[in-house]
Amino acid sequence: MISIETSLIRLPSPIGRLELTSDGESILSLSIERDGHLPLEASAEAPSPLLAQAARELTEYFAGTRTSFDVPVRPRQGTAFQKDVWARLAALGFGDVTSYGEVARSLEKPGSGRAVGGAIGANPVPILVGCHRVLAADGRITGYSGGSGIPTKVWLLDHEGIEHRS
Repeated sequence: MISIETSLIRLPSPIGRLELTSDGESILSLSIERDGHLPLEASAEAPSPLLAQAARELTEYFAGTRTSFDVPVRPRQGTAFQKDVWARLAALGFGDVTSYGEVARSLEKPGSGRAVGGAIGANPVPILVGCHRVLAADGRITGYSGGSGIPTKVWLLDHEGIEHRS
């Protein structure tokens, strides 16, 4: 169940249903349907103006008419390292790509590519914070924690015209 101060909506998308939560000031989470289920599916929707804006922006993104998001995002959970990684991902634009090693180097933590991967996998707001834009150094897809996993990441990469290898 969600807390009283948290709003919740669900919306369809080409990669499965999405579930978003907000505290009224920022988007707190975005979940992509996995095996027909969403994390808060037992909770009733509790719409808000901010969630309506996020739904519009995501619908435009999937339609190919939006390349950046204006809704504020603020994950509630996460270590300082994870938040640093997510901030680096938030700086990537539509169609941009980077590698796990490049993110580690940009944080002045060379050799921490695996830890970067773990932080990326824990991203509570995928798509809005583009964790799908991170590939192995050779352009391979090594995984994706959202939705159906790698097929979801392939769809997002293809949608943004990002070259990749399987």
